[in-house]
Amino acid sequence: MDYDVLIVGGGAAGFFAAIHIAQFNPGYKIAILERGKEVLTKVRISGGGRCNVTHAEFIPNELAKNYPRGEKELKGPFHTFCSGDTMEFFQKRGVELKIEEDGRIFPVSDSSQTIIDCFLSETKKLGVNVLKNSSVKNIFKEYDKWIVETDKIKYTAQKILIATGSNPKIWNLMGKLGHTIVAPVPSLFTFNIKDERIKNLAGISTMATVSILNSKLKSSGPLLITHWGMSGPAILKLSAWGAREFFAQQYEFKIQVNWLHNLNQAETLETLKEFRLISPKKMVVNTKPYPVPNRLWLKLTAASGITDFENWGDVSNIKIEKLALELTQGIFPVKGKSTFKEEFVTAGGIKLKEVNFKTFESKLHPNLYFAGEVLNIDAITGGFNFQNAWTSAYIASKALAFQGL
Repeated sequence: MDYDVLIVGGGAAGFFAAIHIAQFNPGYKIAILERGKEVLTKVRISGGGRCNVTHAEFIPNELAKNYPRGEKELKGPFHTFCSGDTMEFFQKRGVELKIEEDGRIFPVSDSSQTIIDCFLSETKKLGVNVLKNSSVKNIFKEYDKWIVETDKIKYTAQKILIATGSNPKIWNLMGKLGHTIVAPVPSLFTFNIKDERIKNLAGISTMATVSILNSKLKSSGPLLITHWGMSGPAILKLSAWGAREFFAQQYEFKIQVNWLHNLNQAETLETLKEFRLISPKKMVVNTKPYPVPNRLWLKLTAASGITDFENWGDVSNIKIEKLALELTQGIFPVKGKSTFKEEFVTAGGIKLKEVNFKTFESKLHPNLYFAGEVLNIDAITGGFNFQNAWTSAYIASKALAFQGL
């Protein structure tokens, strides 16, 4: 079967591109090839099933800073299509959006099905063929056309867009076409930590600053204690920026946690000593000079050698100094990782130097385009990975629709 444009991948980037290509060039015959029986599966589970469509960072250069891989390359594209453009796209199609306190943007419905329904409705209205159960086996060029072979049918197309996300089989096919594939490693994950100081504290969330020992990596933000260790934005940022470093260390390293966020050990020690002077008759476990969660405070005081019945006036300088260290420089050994929710983001993919970021076209093969996480681009959590999908798909769709006309 012959098409003007074939889109390999029935995910967010593929549907977003198909809709725009069909609008830019209504005469084009377009098809989306999806290997499974369902489309938009990652959209469905994203944001805990709510679909975090983008982030409320509307300045292109600032938005690009959230991409450990791809920051430099995305600055130009974000000036063409940014977070505000994403919001406008959905709102024009009847999808109401809301900005939450942390900047994440969700549909007002709090359901990813709202986004899925929008995509399915638009592609149906625009006449885009969505071909499920079409697992791609081979992609190659024959004269001036692309040949895409599935396990059932052979398709031909003038132009193709690869929007498969982190798909090793497709990366392998792109490698056969001469593209360099940066080996994928996990990017967003939580830290597995077994330590008495956080044992049985699952569910506690507090602002903290986390540093990786013997590294320049450092992050601040909400830290969530889980059954298996630590998670939350402060940890997930580190997992993204240190993806390759942690992989090389086989996910065994040490972190330093400052539970007081931006206070140092010296000023904390001074405050604790002052508190001892003004509250000598009060029990340490019941009174504290900082808004540390109560159960965490009990663990940290115990780790400092302070008993449950000890008054502030009876605490020795050695114990005070140990508590100041626990509050600001606690060392925790990380041994392993866990996937962040059901989402799986990788660092790796098509080498960025082999792509023209004005069009997202391959520099090696004319009429071969890329969008989304098939490229070696990934972001921290918060809607940024989707924004890369929307931006790359939009710019590629313009080139696909107009180039050669």
